[in-house]
Amino acid sequence: MFPTRLEIIPSEGIVEKIRAAVPLGTTLTVTCLPHHGIGRTMRAAVELSRLGYRAVPHLAARALEDRPQLAGILRECSGAGIREVFAIGGDTPRPAGPYGTAAALMEDITQYSGGSIAIGVAGYPEGHPAVAGLDLLEDLLAKQHLASHVVTQMCFSAPKIVDYAALLRREGVELPVWAGVAGAVPRTKLVSLATQIGVGTSLKFLSRKGPLARRLLSGDRYSPAALVAELAETRDRIAGIHLYTFNSLDTAAASHAAAPDALGTAPVSA
Repeated sequence: MFPTRLEIIPSEGIVEKIRAAVPLGTTLTVTCLPHHGIGRTMRAAVELSRLGYRAVPHLAARALEDRPQLAGILRECSGAGIREVFAIGGDTPRPAGPYGTAAALMEDITQYSGGSIAIGVAGYPEGHPAVAGLDLLEDLLAKQHLASHVVTQMCFSAPKIVDYAALLRREGVELPVWAGVAGAVPRTKLVSLATQIGVGTSLKFLSRKGPLARRLLSGDRYSPAALVAELAETRDRIAGIHLYTFNSLDTAAASHAAAPDALGTAPVSA
C-alpha cells in the first residue's frame, strides 16, 4: 500500500479519538493553528509519541516567542522520542519573536539538535496566495539542505502534483515529495477550507458534473480514493500520501493508516 501519514488537529479529546481509531505506529503530524498555539501542539505530540505513535509536531516560526522556547520544545521532543518536526512560517501577520520565516527557524532547529531531528517543509503545487511562485521556489532551494522532505499543500489534481514534483527536480530540489490529499469530508466543508488556503484551481471539479467529479464525489461527500489510486501509479516521483484528515479519523484510519511510512528518521546534515 502507498505510504501514508495522517495530519490531525490537536482539538479537545483528540488523543482519545486517535487511540480508538488509529493503529499504534502510525505517523501523525500535529498542526499548529494560531488560536491553539504551539503549547497545545506539543502536548498532543508528546502524548501521542509516548503512546507509541510517530508524532510530528508542526512548529510555526512566527508563533515562537524566543530561542529559549525553541530549545525547550526540542528538549521535549528528545525526551518523548520525537525525531521529526514540520517547519512552517505560520499564519500570524507579525512574528511573536525572532523567527519570521521557516528557514530561520530551521537553522536553529538544526543547530540546537545537532542535526538529530528531521525537518519537513511545505510545497505549493498551485502557488501561495501571498507569495510569488519564483520566491517560493527560491526559498525551497535555499533551505533544502536543512530539510528531509516536502509536503504539498492540499491539492485535488494528480497531474498538478506530479508536475510540481517534476518542476522541483528540474530546478534542483532533490527532496522526497509527499502529496497533500484531503480526507473524506462533506463537499461544503472542503470548498470552504480550500478557498481559505488558496487551492481553488484544482477544486473546480466540485462544481462540475463530469467524469472527474463523479470519481471524486459520492453525493455531497468528497472521497480521496480515486486521487490516491492515481498518485500510487507515480511511485517513482511521489514518496507517499500526507492525508489532511480534518479529524475524521474513522474513515482515514480504515482507508490509509495501515500503510507503512517510507520516510526514514536519519539525522539531517546541515
